[in-house]
Amino acid sequence: MAIIEDTKQSKARKYMALEEKYGAHNYHPLPVVLKKGRGVFVWDVDDKCYFDFLSAYSAVNQGHCHPAIIKALTEQAQNLTLTSRAFYNSELGPYEKYICDYFGYDKVLPVNSGVEAVETALKLARKWGYQVKKIATDKAKIVFVEHNFHGRTLGVISGSTDEDSRREFGPFLPNIKVIPYNDVHALAVAVQDPEVCAFMVEPIQGEAGVVVPDAGYLKKCFDLCKDANVLFIADEVQTGIARTGKMLACDHEGIRPDMVILGKALSGGVLPVSAVLADDEIMMCIKPGEHGSTFGGNPLACAVATAALQVIKDENLEFNAEYLGKYLRSELEKIDHPMIKLIRGKGLLNAIVLDTDDPNKGWDICVKMSEYGLLAKPTHSYIIRLAPPLVITKEQIDECVVIIKKALSHF
Repeated sequence: MAIIEDTKQSKARKYMALEEKYGAHNYHPLPVVLKKGRGVFVWDVDDKCYFDFLSAYSAVNQGHCHPAIIKALTEQAQNLTLTSRAFYNSELGPYEKYICDYFGYDKVLPVNSGVEAVETALKLARKWGYQVKKIATDKAKIVFVEHNFHGRTLGVISGSTDEDSRREFGPFLPNIKVIPYNDVHALAVAVQDPEVCAFMVEPIQGEAGVVVPDAGYLKKCFDLCKDANVLFIADEVQTGIARTGKMLACDHEGIRPDMVILGKALSGGVLPVSAVLADDEIMMCIKPGEHGSTFGGNPLACAVATAALQVIKDENLEFNAEYLGKYLRSELEKIDHPMIKLIRGKGLLNAIVLDTDDPNKGWDICVKMSEYGLLAKPTHSYIIRLAPPLVITKEQIDECVVIIKKALSHF
């Protein structure tokens, strides 16, 4: 038995050692090596099965390797994968119409990664600021909030307060103002500056630990922006596409952002697809040659994204996220453990906030949960994010709550 166990550990160690030797050390993964995924489950190289409670940071809302999405991928891959935007292609126009009708905007600018979409939105906001709001050249300002996470490009971290993201990467972009999150008054003061062109916000702060703002915060911010002629930009890369129980998290407060940024689940986790949605007044500020992407709007991505969005509607995953999210939080709140300080979230984007000063405690608990067959990841060392694929069932949530309780019992 010991020899078998050692062989299994050696197999996993081999893959981890390869990443350690040949890959940049910019991630710190849990010590699990995955090789297969289906629905809410993933399997490691030793064929151990796990519930996936991270969903690739909400990229796999539709579940791993959803058959409808994989069908769209494989069929399109046999015909045409990439043309660049030097030519028209038969998939892009239909996809653009589909996603614009789906979310109710005039135009879409298709790109690849989530952070690329954020950068695109920032550029669009500045263009609009100069062309429509008539801000003086090079004076346009953008307002961010503290503890945000919009990615890690140089432009985006210029508005970040995360020192790990910023340390030794300066100098940063000028004309960035950062205000507290969930503070309407701070935004009211900031938008009085006539050089402010946009306000960038996550409806729920995911990487900060699933921080849900006060009810009415987003609506009040939206109204302030409207009154001050400032663009309200919602980064829905992690919160969008049914994750919080609505198609967009902003839908909970009945607001329609001037720009919506989407990514992650826009492809169901199959390949990088992201998008910026806006109306003509904003989107038509960009002219040919001023912005682009070789892979943005490629035929493969268009086919996959259309299928991924259709799955959300066909399987009513908004309702599933809303109903099961409430159920998950209610079951987690029943766990009697001194280390649980708070359960919070919306839909199936949730977190356990730990009452501990030990910087390793969140990691240790996640490792223990993995031993029992559930994968999650801590954020900020004391917060455990719980975000399973939206196709999960009530019975599966019951199983997972038992695993979480069992793991916590060791601490």
